[in-house]
Amino acid sequence: MSPPLYSPTVLLVDDEPAWLRSLSLTLERSAGLSNIMTCQDSRMVMELLEQHDISLVLLDLTMPHLSGEEVLALIRERHPEIAVIIISGMNQIESAVACIKLGAFDYFVKTVEEDRLVSGVLRAIRMLELERQNREMSSRILSGEIKHPEAFAGIVTTDRAMQAIFSYIEAVANSSEPLLITGESGVGKELVARAAHQLSNCRGQLVSVNVAGLDDVVFADTLFGHLRGAFTGADQPRRGMIEEAAGGTLFLDEIGDLSIASQVKLLRLLQEGEYFPLGSDRPKRLKARVIVATHQDLLAKQAGGAFRRDLYYRLCTHLITVPPLRERKGDLPQLLDHFLTEAARSLGKKKPTAPRELVQLLATYQFPGNVRELKALVYNAVSVHRDRILSMETFRKAIGTPSDSATRLDAPAAVSETSLFSTLERLPTFGEAAEMLVREAMQRAGGNQSIAARLLGISQPALSKRLKVARS
Repeated sequence: MSPPLYSPTVLLVDDEPAWLRSLSLTLERSAGLSNIMTCQDSRMVMELLEQHDISLVLLDLTMPHLSGEEVLALIRERHPEIAVIIISGMNQIESAVACIKLGAFDYFVKTVEEDRLVSGVLRAIRMLELERQNREMSSRILSGEIKHPEAFAGIVTTDRAMQAIFSYIEAVANSSEPLLITGESGVGKELVARAAHQLSNCRGQLVSVNVAGLDDVVFADTLFGHLRGAFTGADQPRRGMIEEAAGGTLFLDEIGDLSIASQVKLLRLLQEGEYFPLGSDRPKRLKARVIVATHQDLLAKQAGGAFRRDLYYRLCTHLITVPPLRERKGDLPQLLDHFLTEAARSLGKKKPTAPRELVQLLATYQFPGNVRELKALVYNAVSVHRDRILSMETFRKAIGTPSDSATRLDAPAAVSETSLFSTLERLPTFGEAAEMLVREAMQRAGGNQSIAARLLGISQPALSKRLKVARS
């Protein structure tokens, strides 16, 4: 089990100084814990809990003055939020049952294997971390407040769904568990990952790796690194991306394209918190937060046997789905202005003025390439524009006409002739159907006749004639 990024203060209580020193070293070395306090006098425990922000207590059962059971009862009464693990020198079932009934998180015998004790401590810390995150998320959801808007400055939006995602990111940013970001290509998954990294307070850097197309050997070498002589051509040792990201965040993009063999390696990395550089038989610890992203439907791939179920469940402890641009078209005016400013600066031109009809035109398009496609459209238009007002012609050519969308791979399946009217008891007349189409097109076009005509596949004069007939 990997050491947590969330490192609460742990109090060790035992009347044997040698045991306290030994346990402290074990937890520092094997569990990665640094905030450890010790106490030899059980009478001092409650005072220490009042003075310090302690989250976990490892408590000896047999001590002079106050026994472990008595201290446990006091802690549960006065500080129920603190987790307690009992460590006894005797393997007594009755004592273990009594302590669990009093509210102890777990019970271990001092002679137990070191790995089992460390795993028990890490489980308790995971529980404390999840409880803290749940409290944080509940607070954010109730308040609706984003405490660090500067972390999301690179994401241009006022959409409520996106604001909810920001609140969620703030709540889980300090978690040591993986973060899975899903969404179509071009929605800005890497920007979300950067925001999560910035909010995590990790001192290390964000290291991004696109794993699409990497075979199993290259994947292992890229992430884990290798020793000199590990394989033919390995003349020098090389640090892997995991080591480069130590103390920071490792971002693995296009995780849905990993081979099954590479998925096994990633699963072991996440579960055990350690890895082996190629050519080495000595493990290294994972010291980075892991964020992964994909545009693919992992549940569908899992059902088809192309993605491991256990890896999916390990990755989706924290899950974010970024909505496509077509579901947040209210962001179009802001995004358009943002990219116009950016494109003009990049191309060394004066920022052009966008015609009022441009946003209405863009709103009629489904944007299969999402925000990335909009950016490309704006850059292309700015690169060729000459006048003060930005021409809409490049946008019209790129978007095409509604009839063109029938040939697009991303276009929804054509509706059968009977499906439109199969639920109607009475079929509309041609005139009624035409009038409904015209009204719908005008509504989608925001009242702009030229855009509505483009949606209907007719000329603007023809639409104007139909509108006059409808009004008469």
